[in-house]
Amino acid sequence: MANITSVPYRRKLCGKTDYKKRMKLLLGNKPRLTIRKSLKHINLQLIEFQPKGDKILFTANSKELEKHGWKAGTGNTSAAYLTGMLLARKAKKKIVCVLDIGQYTSVKGNIVYAAAQGAIDGGLQLPLSKEVVPNMQRIRGEHISQYAKKLKENKEKYEKHFSKYLKANLDPETLPKHFDTIKNTIGAQ
Repeated sequence: MANITSVPYRRKLCGKTDYKKRMKLLLGNKPRLTIRKSLKHINLQLIEFQPKGDKILFTANSKELEKHGWKAGTGNTSAAYLTGMLLARKAKKKIVCVLDIGQYTSVKGNIVYAAAQGAIDGGLQLPLSKEVVPNMQRIRGEHISQYAKKLKENKEKYEKHFSKYLKANLDPETLPKHFDTIKNTIGAQ
């Protein structure tokens, strides 16, 4: 008698979906906050399960931060936090949801958790341990500001390292102030 095996789902073969993990998330009957990142952007979606297919309730991309005056990169920790706040502001009500980080490995202080903290601070209700969230100094970009001050003595290296900031007319030493300004702009909506 031949050994018959079943072929796994295509998304499982590609490493895109962990169906056991997905099933556990769906059993909670709560919308999922999905956080996905690329090299340049962070994408957040609030998704509700429906038998015919998932329904996207709200979505926010870090590219949208430019409309609010954000001049720094859109793929960093600060942008992730602000994108989380932006998604929560779009929802405009306290939605209880669960975090879906997909295939990303859970690492303390990860960009994914900065985005989740931004969503919580924006008004979503999401269970999240404070131990995994990056500290607020890192989210605000204070480490970048301190490095820029230290590197400013070597003008050539400074201009090379912070060329995108300088091209956008943003002094990297003022990144925490810029972050606070954009955070207040999003929070005022």
